[in-house]
Amino acid sequence: MAATPSMRAVVFKGVEQVQVEDRPIPTIRTPRRHCQGDRLCPLRKRPSLVSRTPKHPYGLRPGHEFAGVIHQLGTQVTDPQVRGPGGCHFHHAVRRVLSLQEETDQSLRPELSICAGTRSIDGGQAEYVRVPFASSSLVRKPSEIPSDMLVLMGDIFPTGYFCASRFLKNLDPEEARSACTVVVGCGPVGMCAIAAASQWCDNIFAIDMVADRLEEARRLGAKPIMLTDDPVSKILEATEGRGADHVLEVVGSAEAMKLCVELARPFACISSVGVQTSELTFDGPSLYAKNLTIAWGRCPCRMKLEQAPEAYKLFNDRKVHKVLFALDA
Repeated sequence: MAATPSMRAVVFKGVEQVQVEDRPIPTIRTPRRHCQGDRLCPLRKRPSLVSRTPKHPYGLRPGHEFAGVIHQLGTQVTDPQVRGPGGCHFHHAVRRVLSLQEETDQSLRPELSICAGTRSIDGGQAEYVRVPFASSSLVRKPSEIPSDMLVLMGDIFPTGYFCASRFLKNLDPEEARSACTVVVGCGPVGMCAIAAASQWCDNIFAIDMVADRLEEARRLGAKPIMLTDDPVSKILEATEGRGADHVLEVVGSAEAMKLCVELARPFACISSVGVQTSELTFDGPSLYAKNLTIAWGRCPCRMKLEQAPEAYKLFNDRKVHKVLFALDA
């Protein structure tokens, strides 16, 4: 009997423990009945990113951001868009248009959605990855974009852009230019939110507790504020006592959301894309008195795959913003 083909893959073994192991190369599976015969598609030889994700069960293969080339294509995949080098959304989904009048972000809704690197399906920190629903999950790579930039489009940059644009893009240009925008959290998504917001707004503040991140935010044009340096007072002082016009939350914690409410002026807007995994409790009278509008929801350095344990430690110690795993050709 022939040996099962294997690949190298990062495997989550426990708290602060990852290893690179031999794992079977994934194969296309029988389509599920309720998926209406959808598509599965492994990718090979592509970069993948280290990122913070919800709690992993032991034995899971992490990684929800990756790009690569088609190794095997499901027989029901007929869309030419998925052929050739490409990237993948961090959520695999079967999508349909709910509104027949116009196909917009609001009219497109997933009938079924699963996140790579969770209990639902293994992630992309490996030499091969199985991608379900290929026709709606894969995107062909534009020839002018290198793969190590394309991989950012799976989650990091679109999420940061979406967070910033949700309210700023609808403002009068002059109003947006002078608005006070505060970004709470300067991780990779926060940096992308700052970069995106800068195309509309000149007055951007960045709040974090890591000095290196704040320095990077300053280089992007934001005014840095250390979390321990009473950011609410700093913003009130900078706005003549009004507070922030727009607050972008990219942390994903109750404390961060509480700070956003405190920073916001009356009738301000809060755009939250941080992954909230705990119960949120707000002070009702404060929200009511401020007439706040809150919108929720989602929209490096290079290392070898075999260096995954070291990469995760560097990331956990906040010595790098993002790690891009490079696979041998």
